[in-house]
Amino acid sequence: MPNQDPSARRNFLKVAGSAAILGAMSRVMLRPAEATPAMLNFAIRNIVGEAQVQTGRVKLDIPPLVENGNAVPVTVSVASPMTADDYVKSIHVFNEKNPQPYIGNFYLTPASGRAQVSTRIRLADSQKVVAIAQMSDGSFWSASVDVVVTLAACTEEL
Repeated sequence: MPNQDPSARRNFLKVAGSAAILGAMSRVMLRPAEATPAMLNFAIRNIVGEAQVQTGRVKLDIPPLVENGNAVPVTVSVASPMTADDYVKSIHVFNEKNPQPYIGNFYLTPASGRAQVSTRIRLADSQKVVAIAQMSDGSFWSASVDVVVTLAACTEEL
């Protein structure tokens, strides 16, 4: 191996290290820390398209005040007979301020028996949670709850 100038090697390492740091910082800085109300609206429109979303028929059971946002219980139920002619096709849950506005999508059939789903979610901060149900007739129904979180989840430390 030929003798190389130590100062040239140091300069190369400085430039390469600076490029790596700047590349990593640009990826971190370009990614939003939380969703915005506009992102929430876009996510909802992505599911419902131009259809009107009506309030009612959907019950969103989530505590309005949670001490810890790491595991918040959520149950969504929809008033539906769940027959072959009248049933809930899907339930979609969204949030306003987490890094991603989608919480979950659940697909149902008349064989599901009842239109109810339960899960636990993480909430990054106090925010609105929205549940939307799509019925077999193509209509959309919704409910929303404002949740106050005293200890946030989904936070990223740099």
